[in-house]
Amino acid sequence: MNDLSKPRRTGALLIHGLGGTEFDMGGLHKVLARAGVETHGVTLPGHAGQPEDLLDVRVEDWMDVVTRRYRELCARYEVVHVIGMCLGALLAVELCKRESHTRGALVALSAPVFLDGWSTPWYRGLRYLLYYVPGMPRRIRVQEEDPYGVKSELVRAFIKAGFARGDGFHYQWVPLACVRQVDRLRGMVQQGLCQLDCPTLIMHAEEDELTSPRSARFLGSRIPGATVVMLQDSYHMICVDHERDRVMRDVLAFLGKDPELVRVRKRPAMASAPDQAAAGWSGSSGPCGSFSASGRGGTGGKPSPMRRRWQSGLGEPSGIQMSNSRQGVGRFS
Repeated sequence: MNDLSKPRRTGALLIHGLGGTEFDMGGLHKVLARAGVETHGVTLPGHAGQPEDLLDVRVEDWMDVVTRRYRELCARYEVVHVIGMCLGALLAVELCKRESHTRGALVALSAPVFLDGWSTPWYRGLRYLLYYVPGMPRRIRVQEEDPYGVKSELVRAFIKAGFARGDGFHYQWVPLACVRQVDRLRGMVQQGLCQLDCPTLIMHAEEDELTSPRSARFLGSRIPGATVVMLQDSYHMICVDHERDRVMRDVLAFLGKDPELVRVRKRPAMASAPDQAAAGWSGSSGPCGSFSASGRGGTGGKPSPMRRRWQSGLGEPSGIQMSNSRQGVGRFS
């Protein structure tokens, strides 16, 4: 395995999640820069515009962009780390596999190898049938709803305010046609993981509502020498949730950098909406920047599961809505 502690010119490729932007990564860009790692983001095809832009995007389009960017960085840096969040984590794994990456580390954050989190409904497998109904994948919308993959009530308040203002930090829905491409990518990622020969860090939340710990265990058991870190107080968007500081510290330590560069914050008490308005809270930015993801809000403990609604392209309910019950939750196959 590579010695990641040697003081060589180092770059990092950071890959955002589905429907998201660089803000999916929270403060990772800034803290890596403080550690002397030059960070480079990438905007995936179909992103930074409108959700409709995802309708005709294929896995190959995403892979072409991240591969081209990776090769550019390899020509500039002695060490190149590849870090991905959610969809970006799947792309990072597949990229490192195809490119036989040994120039640095691979960091996979909340990789959805299986879409089997506690918020996913028992009938989720029906989407495989809908893929073959003419026109249906383009009409059905998979809607993002409260709690947006975040356990922190304060961060959720930021997200809601941002969506209400129309901030462009994350799409509020994605077409089922795009989910089909994610399913294709998941199948690719599950193959040939034993070929990976780079230091690999896998971080995942025990309570991830979108993709259960099974995903982390799967990657950890098949990638040689992989390090798996499970988080206890977060949902899917671990870079902006309660344990965001730990995520940044663990990533730094894994890359051979000083974790003390992360300024650990005390968790603030949840303010009421009027208090937040009086204090000048912003929905598009907060302690770590902007936020994104999936889920449903609540109090103290685990909230009611997120409802990812499937809607027709005309905006009318299609009659299919994710259940709020945790009963019958199994796995996508």
